Amino acid sequence: MSKETTYVMVKPDGVQRGLVGEIIRRFEQKGLQLVGLKQTIPSEEIAKKHYDVHSDKPFFSGLIKFITSGPVICMAWSGTDAISVSRNLIGPTNGRDAGPGTIRGDFGMDIGFNMIHGSDAAETAQFELGLWFPEGLNEWTQDSLSWVYE
Repeated sequence: MSKETTYVMVKPDGVQRGLVGEIIRRFEQKGLQLVGLKQTIPSEEIAKKHYDVHSDKPFFSGLIKFITSGPVICMAWSGTDAISVSRNLIGPTNGRDAGPGTIRGDFGMDIGFNMIHGSDAAETAQFELGLWFPEGLNEWTQDSLSWVYE
């Protein structure tokens, strides 16, 4: 077990559907600490950097068009094993395959409109946090966490 910080983004479809508050609530109730939060409409340049790993895939241009189509919510969450905990809260990419209780399982029906992105590894999280939060993250003590971790 290790304390990590991970990047999570509510995509334009999640924002348009009014799911931002519900998504934040789930991360907070799980016991993760919000250390960065902002709303932005991604530039094409930032979107291409974020999704560079998919640049050779046929869906890349559609992905860039989608992610730049409206506001996204950029978040940084910190806690013990925050990356795997976040991935479990989010669920598999296709909402039809995601189990009940996950964000995608409860609200998603499609691979393309899957509402949320979460870093998949420590290196990815570091890159994405630097890309979306160049100004840095907040450091603060959340007193209620003493009731989450032993």
